Amino acid sequence: MTNKLELQGIIPDDSAGLRLDQALAQLFSDYSRGQITKWIKAGHVQVNDKVLRPRDSVTGGERVEINAEIEVVDESWVAEAIQLDVIHEDQDVLIINKPAGMVVHPGAGNHQGTMLNALLHHAPELEAIPRAGIVHRIDKGTTGLLMIAKTLQAHNSLVSQLQERTVQREYQAIAMGVMTAGGTVDEPVGRHPVERKRMTVIGSGKPAITHYRVEQRFRAHTHIRCKLETGRTHQIRVHMAHIRYPLLGDPAYGGRLRLPKGATEQCQQSLQSFKRQALHAGLLGFVHPRTEQDVSWQVDMPEDMKAILAVLAKDQLQNSD
Repeated sequence: MTNKLELQGIIPDDSAGLRLDQALAQLFSDYSRGQITKWIKAGHVQVNDKVLRPRDSVTGGERVEINAEIEVVDESWVAEAIQLDVIHEDQDVLIINKPAGMVVHPGAGNHQGTMLNALLHHAPELEAIPRAGIVHRIDKGTTGLLMIAKTLQAHNSLVSQLQERTVQREYQAIAMGVMTAGGTVDEPVGRHPVERKRMTVIGSGKPAITHYRVEQRFRAHTHIRCKLETGRTHQIRVHMAHIRYPLLGDPAYGGRLRLPKGATEQCQQSLQSFKRQALHAGLLGFVHPRTEQDVSWQVDMPEDMKAILAVLAKDQLQNSD
């Protein structure tokens, strides 16, 4: 099944000098460079009302319009009766609190049991929306809020807001190491040149900005809040590892587990048994596609992260001077 896709955007000034296909792959990051190149060659992309070639350079500031056909739902995707934690639902948007362990979108090795399969059962009309309304993702091991578009108008609006970096996304995390203060990581994130399943800070990557602040310090860990300006794959996990404060439990970027010196056996066991990245998407806000009002939702941390914070607080108290 296909549906008409309409995208609009402005090429940012920091893309000056890039090929058109490269610049658009950064601007419309939900779509692959290969897909965008096909649209350019087919004449579905207009830049300042002109059709260009994929290799043509951009200067920044150009107005881009894409009008194309896109596959909406792969025939291999099936509806599955999987319970969803629905935080909000109206005729345009659906807000879901994703549990740890659930993959958002089907892919290699994950054809069933995903958020998309559950959405197709919950709202069969999502078959008519690109990717069943999914406009952004959070990792399998991460918990928290996801926004789903229920109409094509809502889809275009939410995608545009993500591109314009106006969507509010705040995460809570537990980092290994004791931070002295908050800050900002402004480093490009891209595919690791050797380990292709991992992301890394790399000059050829896409721009990525993470703001973080300290909520509470413990003896060997820090509870932090992170705000995203961009939404690159594994962004917070990669950025925190890059500044040498990897997230507790992160199987890809965490490195060696750090334990408080002289910690009790209970504390050590609790930290050792936490097997996912300690990351929770707790706040999500955007302009509602229909009402044009600012809307936002918050959900509390899951119990496993609360339990870790309680263990760390107890360790801090037991070892205070």
